[in-house]
Amino acid sequence: MPVMSVMADETPPVPLPEDTVHPSDEEIIERIRGGDTDSFELVMRRYNQRIYRTVRAILREEDETTDVMQEAYVNAFSHLADFSGRARFSTWLTRIAVHEALGRLRKRKRLEPLDETDSEDLLMTSTVSGPENRASDGELRVLLEQAVDGLPETFRTTFVLRSIEQLSVAETAEVLGIPEETVKTRHHRARERLQRALTERVGSTLPDLFGFHRPRCDRVVANVLARIKALG
Repeated sequence: MPVMSVMADETPPVPLPEDTVHPSDEEIIERIRGGDTDSFELVMRRYNQRIYRTVRAILREEDETTDVMQEAYVNAFSHLADFSGRARFSTWLTRIAVHEALGRLRKRKRLEPLDETDSEDLLMTSTVSGPENRASDGELRVLLEQAVDGLPETFRTTFVLRSIEQLSVAETAEVLGIPEETVKTRHHRARERLQRALTERVGSTLPDLFGFHRPRCDRVVANVLARIKALG
C-alpha cells in the first residue's frame, strides 16, 4: 500500500508526440530574445516539474508555491537579457525560483509574530487531518513501525530511546549501561538502516511524488504568458 499518492483530482501529464522536435534551451532563448515571446511556454512546460518541486520543498504550501512559480518565471523572462550562459539555463532558472521562494519564506516569518491569531489558525489547520490524511498517516506509521522492528535489537533499543522517547545521549547511555560514544554510533547506524529499509519499500513510488500535472501546468503557463504580454 503506497505511503503517498499523487492527488486524485490531477490528470497525468500529456506526453508530447514522438515526432515533436525538442529545441535546446539556447535555441528557445534566442527565439524569445528575437521577439517570439510565445516560445517562453516551451521553457515553462520543460521546467514546471522541477520548479514546482523546488519551490514546494521550501514553502510546503500549494497555493503559495504556484504563486511563487509565476513570479519566478516573470522575473526570469524580464531578466533574460542578463543570462550570459556561464551556467546552464536550467540552473539559472532554478536559482531564481529558489531566491523567490526564500524571499517569500522570510516574509512569512517576519509576518507570523505580528499576528498571533493567524499563526495559531495556521498551526491548527496544518495539524488537523482529514480522513484521507489520517489514512495516509496510518499507513506511514505502520511502515515505520515495521522498519524499526526490523532493526537489530541493540540498534532498535537505542533508536527507540533516542528518537521516539527522545532521551539524551547521556540518559540513553545510562539506561543501557554503555558509553555515550556507543549510543551515538548505534543511533547513527540505526538511522542509516531505517533509511535504506524505507527507501527499498517506497523507492519505486518516489519519482511520482509531487507531480506537476497538466491542469496546474496549464494554469501557470496561461497566467505567466498573460503577464508577459502585458509587459510588452
